[in-house]
Amino acid sequence: MDAFGQWSSLQKSIFRRTPSQYKLHLACRNEDALNPLDVYVGDRADWIGWNEWKGDKNDWTREFVFSLMEFYPKKDSWLFGGVFKVVKRLNDHYNLQEIAEFAKFEGRLLVSFHRYQGMRGRGYYLENYLDQFEVSEILPERYSGEAFCGYQNIRHDFNALEALFAHQRADWKASLSNIKGVYLICDKSNGKKYVGSAYGESGIWSRWECYLGTGHGWNDELTKLIAAKGIVYARTNFQFSLLEMFPVGTADDAVRDRESHWKDVLLTREYGYNRN
Repeated sequence: MDAFGQWSSLQKSIFRRTPSQYKLHLACRNEDALNPLDVYVGDRADWIGWNEWKGDKNDWTREFVFSLMEFYPKKDSWLFGGVFKVVKRLNDHYNLQEIAEFAKFEGRLLVSFHRYQGMRGRGYYLENYLDQFEVSEILPERYSGEAFCGYQNIRHDFNALEALFAHQRADWKASLSNIKGVYLICDKSNGKKYVGSAYGESGIWSRWECYLGTGHGWNDELTKLIAAKGIVYARTNFQFSLLEMFPVGTADDAVRDRESHWKDVLLTREYGYNRN
């Protein structure tokens, strides 16, 4: 039996309890600009916590939660995040227990579903939407983030890189640890740019890891910005790319010279976030 047949068979056994026993969780980006897909990739325990968060509403009013997270690399796609039994409803969170029979599809099943603009909140009656889901793909293994795309194709938002770095994705780490380079950070809210360089022992990986931990990488202007607006600003607005790459044996002075060149080309001292 192929994967789609397996899912169809499992679906029948799952819903022997009837869909009316389930709430549907459609997990999307939260107020801290965190995407659930990035949370899942970064730390699965945090994804469980995402489902157990209660807030000031009681969304999980039924025995089970059927959980999907927005799969933003593809339009109208959702990644299956598991089924949970609601064990306790506490004042500030839920205690959930994962249902083991779903585990083989968790992080692998992709469904197509259009969430129209008026669908607010996160919890819905599953029976009202179940027939709108269409299985689009079953991944061969659990999704662990985007595969390394090549140096020339890096154009990634802060929160996407944040998840890859938190997961210590091996292909990204190996590729970015073995080069020096000049990089560009674009602020999508205002078009301002920052040019920086990496020439330490761990190359681009180590330098970007600092940005993802602090939001600003200890650059003067970015530090002021994040101090005023918080790391959520970086998650929402910062986009990273590489301008030039160099072998690890390249002299540091040569990398710094190219950094200065790009600052002049892009006028980032005059109109961006560079100050030297």
